[in-house]
Amino acid sequence: LQHARVHLHPRRPGRHPDWQRLLGALLPRARHPARRTHDGRQGEMRRLAGAVLLRDPGGHYVPRTIFVDLEPTVVDEVRCGTYRQLFHPEQLISGKEDAANNYARGHYTVGKELIGTVREIVNRLAENCSGLQGFLIFHSFGGGTGSGFTSLLCDRLSSEYGKRAKLQFAVYPAPQMSTAVVEPFNAILCTHGTLPHTDCAFMVDNEAIYDVCRRNLELDRPTYTNLNRLIAQIVSSITVSLRFDGSLNVDITEFQTNLVPYPKIHFPLATYAPIVSIEKANHEQLKVRDITNACFEPGNQMVKCDPRHGKYMACCLLYRGDVSSKEVNDSIQKIKNKREIQFVDWCPTGFKVGLNYQPPVAVPGGDLAKVPRAVCMLSNTTAIAEAWDRLAYKFDLMYSKRAFVHWYVGEGMEEGEFAESREELGSMQKDYEEVGVDSVEGEEEEVEEFGKDKDE
Repeated sequence: LQHARVHLHPRRPGRHPDWQRLLGALLPRARHPARRTHDGRQGEMRRLAGAVLLRDPGGHYVPRTIFVDLEPTVVDEVRCGTYRQLFHPEQLISGKEDAANNYARGHYTVGKELIGTVREIVNRLAENCSGLQGFLIFHSFGGGTGSGFTSLLCDRLSSEYGKRAKLQFAVYPAPQMSTAVVEPFNAILCTHGTLPHTDCAFMVDNEAIYDVCRRNLELDRPTYTNLNRLIAQIVSSITVSLRFDGSLNVDITEFQTNLVPYPKIHFPLATYAPIVSIEKANHEQLKVRDITNACFEPGNQMVKCDPRHGKYMACCLLYRGDVSSKEVNDSIQKIKNKREIQFVDWCPTGFKVGLNYQPPVAVPGGDLAKVPRAVCMLSNTTAIAEAWDRLAYKFDLMYSKRAFVHWYVGEGMEEGEFAESREELGSMQKDYEEVGVDSVEGEEEEVEEFGKDKDE
């Protein structure tokens, strides 16, 4: 199996990712994908099978993924849910007690009891890959399991799999919404724990996605299902070139190459367009220039920050569906001519573009409309420092009073780790500030294509 990847899910808020959207054609019980679809989709499903599916001894195809939680409630929803037959039981792992929103419990005590089992299953899945590229890790920064256990897991993956790529899809603490008082502690400790071990982290925050759902889909009370289906579109767009044959940008290591100028500066923003409801789909402007322009609007971003307050270091526009190179180049040229966005002067290339002719897929009966084309923009910008600044401020408020620190120390963590983590965050804040400082006279940006993926 070429270009295989293992997906790891240490309790991401909102339950499981939207495998319904990714694998709906294979339900309720997956036999050989190419045999269950008409001829036009055989190549697509073979590629999907090789990249993200594993064939079990019974001849069924199951996702090459592991779900982990330190307590059983969330994983039991998958075990007993509608899509339980999609997953191999051994890949659904849970403990007996949760991390209680405590990084130290997830990393040093409760998490350590489960890490051996997880490593065993990871090794087994990796051994079944003839071309293991790396790992996609879905987690939160603010919870105990999502922060502490993920840090522990990433450390083990680095030890055992060396330079294999590790990409994070992480839910970051929102400015106003919070699920736990100690989120700032967990998030900064997690950042410190995962920074040396991961190559690229695509961040979203619930508040930003809630706002997008309310504004674009007109949902008064968005649910985790609504949020997950939107996140699933982003994940699908990011991985589409990994799942379909293409001449360039077909492995996950290229995200690091094209988006990460320095090892620590690896937190791209994700933006997706169009986000439109079924009712409005026929009345919205969904031309290439419209969806491209939408990606540069702060209201369409998945993290609460304003890119107009920072400078872009790299910008990848991943188009899919009915899109031509000419339309893309014209759209980008118009954006450049407006001179409303700024790039750092030491990165003159500016834009990278990927084209894939596979259109987006919508869940039947869902809120998102099926559209002929879409774009996901991944941008590494100094504006993300706003998120770090907010988090650092909240951390400092609590740590100055040593509030809640005893709960962490009581689980075997040294208090000095708080200071180390905060110091590293401060160093990263300074790095983001410095990369935005003009060094030489800027050069004209150029549009460079990742390459057109072949339509199967």
